[in-house]
Amino acid sequence: MKRIVIATKNAGKLREMKEAFAHLPVEVCALSDFGELPDAVENGATFADNARIKAHFYAEQTGCACLADDSGIEIAVLDGAPGVHSARFCGHHGDDAANNEKMIAEIKKAGCETSPADYRCALVFADTDGCEIETQGRCDGEIRFEARGMNGFGYDPYFYVGDRTMAEMTLEEKDAISHRGQALRKMVFILEAYLK
Repeated sequence: MKRIVIATKNAGKLREMKEAFAHLPVEVCALSDFGELPDAVENGATFADNARIKAHFYAEQTGCACLADDSGIEIAVLDGAPGVHSARFCGHHGDDAANNEKMIAEIKKAGCETSPADYRCALVFADTDGCEIETQGRCDGEIRFEARGMNGFGYDPYFYVGDRTMAEMTLEEKDAISHRGQALRKMVFILEAYLK
């Protein structure tokens, strides 16, 4: 049975991937199963670049096939920022409140009260024989200054799809339209054929 390591330390993402691959002839592993591993240097110019860097880096570190994602938000009035810097828009990694504060300040600075925006996700599967598979997903919406909902993370409370934010949706509703959900469904479809 093929082992696939998921290149994330996010328990939610890991659970999501395990569920998506449950029907495939694979054993899904976490990075933590391999002890202390160094972090991949995510210095790519695009989401796909960063996902590729992580997938190949951790395939090499673990000796297993690896699936990595990189995702973020692109805001129209900010010329596509924060993009690949979404997780550290405020200057350091993973501070959702500070990232959202900076996002709102930058949109106000641009003289706007809302902006079209999209969430993007690139998924890259790197096998031990060098085979690589890439899928992408995109979810279009709008940034508004009123935060609503408690279910999401990151920019979700400000990301509106229609009249609801991503943070107001159930996990199932969000997965049906989200950038990561789309990319993951495409990846599972390709892997079903690849693993036969």
